[in-house]
Amino acid sequence: MSDLFETLTLRDTEIPNRVMVSPMCQYSCEARDGLATEWHRQHLESRAVGGAGLVMSEATAVEARGRISPEDLGIWSDEHRDALEPITEFVREQGAVPGIQLAHAGRKASKSRPWEGSEPVAPADGGWDVVGPSGNPWPYEDEPPTTTRLSTSEIEEVVDSFRAAARRAEEAGFEVAEVHGAHGYLLHQFLSPVTNDRTDEYGGSFENRTRLIREVTAAVREVWPDDKPVFVRLSATDWLPEQESWDIENTVALASALSELGADLIDVSGGGITPESHPERSGPNYQVEYAERVKENSDAAVGAVGGITEPAQADALIRNGRADLAILGREHLRDPYFTLHAARELDATERVDVPAQYERAFR
Repeated sequence: MSDLFETLTLRDTEIPNRVMVSPMCQYSCEARDGLATEWHRQHLESRAVGGAGLVMSEATAVEARGRISPEDLGIWSDEHRDALEPITEFVREQGAVPGIQLAHAGRKASKSRPWEGSEPVAPADGGWDVVGPSGNPWPYEDEPPTTTRLSTSEIEEVVDSFRAAARRAEEAGFEVAEVHGAHGYLLHQFLSPVTNDRTDEYGGSFENRTRLIREVTAAVREVWPDDKPVFVRLSATDWLPEQESWDIENTVALASALSELGADLIDVSGGGITPESHPERSGPNYQVEYAERVKENSDAAVGAVGGITEPAQADALIRNGRADLAILGREHLRDPYFTLHAARELDATERVDVPAQYERAFR
């Protein structure tokens, strides 16, 4: 029996297998209004048809200035909620669990799409003024735009934005809400001493730097149904060993605190706080060691990401207790039907719902 095709029950939500589609930005709201488009529907729905147990949306901005690019997805109004509802309905019809990643880009916001250079977009060109824990901007090669330090009252508004977004996400039919605290975006910016030089209750000590993500997680948990799980994605390390930065020891401590606040799974990734924040190595399972550390020292379930590309590899992660979910990003771009192919390779086709239209190819 393949462990990859064992169900995972978190609260009362049953994920039919241990494959999760990683949140992957599509930068495809061409109208720059944050509303889900046909592209988003195709992207997410095809992965549900492909058998993944949990289909997670891309980083979905809780307020307009929280988008990475003007073309990013959002959920800051009821109109955004309504545009997402047909996607969750279809994903559930395929037997998968729909999830949404709630995000705010902070100082990494208002930039052009990766294939357009990831350069700052000025307000005159459809961008906006960006915010962060401190006034230090993202270090673009050319002159960076001004970053405005959030006041304590504005921080409260950010927390409220996450709370309101979670409420809309539940109304749209999502069954998992993930708080994005990784990859150098706003919540990670507060966590890391590299980007947080505040001296108030949101800066300095570990307790203070983790205050915002704890408040956001509590706010999401407050409005999210008790029978549905909350995830938190963390960068386990800044990969900046030569300076004071966020590291795996910090992540382990924070994971325990988030678990006590009602987080059910920690989605363990890494990096992103500066352009120099890169791993020493890449390749298969290159971040799994961080997931293992969190799993060994926390009551929360754990998702592992990074260089997971083969069915047997993903199965081994679950079988050996290194993670509870195998989270695949790029491999799902290459193969939307990864899970169906994995079921056939691992002799577990009876454990996955193959659409009747596709049965002749996978049975």
